[in-house]
Amino acid sequence: MTKVAWNTKELTVGQLAERSGVAVSALHFYEAKGLIRSRRTAGNQRRYSRDSLRRVAFIRLAQRIGIPLKTIKDALDELPDERTPTRADWARLSAAWRGELDDRILQLQRLRDDLTDCIGCGCLSLDLCPVANPYDRLGEEGPGARRIDTRLSPPPGACCVPAGD
Repeated sequence: MTKVAWNTKELTVGQLAERSGVAVSALHFYEAKGLIRSRRTAGNQRRYSRDSLRRVAFIRLAQRIGIPLKTIKDALDELPDERTPTRADWARLSAAWRGELDDRILQLQRLRDDLTDCIGCGCLSLDLCPVANPYDRLGEEGPGARRIDTRLSPPPGACCVPAGD
């Protein structure tokens, strides 16, 4: 492990990877997506400001809770360049995600509770499959699979429409 002085203003990509626990390839990906920035030295080497450590931590935490990279980028774009995000920044930015996370939690709880009646075979004509075919609506159209509902939990009262419509 390379020791980086606490007052170093810039980090190499290797130092940033080591300190953040994120692979160099992931850091390059984040940079390509505009989530973090670097400058190039005269020798064309990347140098990251120290605030990149907190930004990478922010990105990883947001990803872990399921926030899409585009949403993370939009949030980070609200911060001034080369300023470490503060606790207040995190509170403000994450508050905007609370409703989305609450919806996702509710969907996952419904899925978990409904799976006790599902044998997971993929047969969409079962009359007791509350996940993929509530009330066996697709069974009225004939035998076999009609479509696959990719939503975790269809909204109450949603109409089941055959594929192609």
